[in-house]
Amino acid sequence: MSKGTEADDFLQSMKLHEPEPLKPVLAPKIREPKPKKATPTRQGLKHIGGYFDLDTVEKVAVLRARLRLDNSELIKLAVEDLHRKHMAKRAFGDV
Repeated sequence: MSKGTEADDFLQSMKLHEPEPLKPVLAPKIREPKPKKATPTRQGLKHIGGYFDLDTVEKVAVLRARLRLDNSELIKLAVEDLHRKHMAKRAFGDV
């Protein structure tokens, strides 16, 4: 075999296996940010917190889950209930 023939064979085989033309790459879609939910404003509100033992923390967690309230709503409900009971006792002279 001559060198020219080997080279021709090589070139011929390269033509048979030419890669497919590259497809254009599409730019990834830019996701639009989802509109954020309106977060309740804390303006004009006062934070009240406390430190509790694990038993009380568990009770709070159970009440939050059962009543489907967040901490602020649960504390407000508890304070309103306690206040109502206290005012009833005062009305009847028990305090």
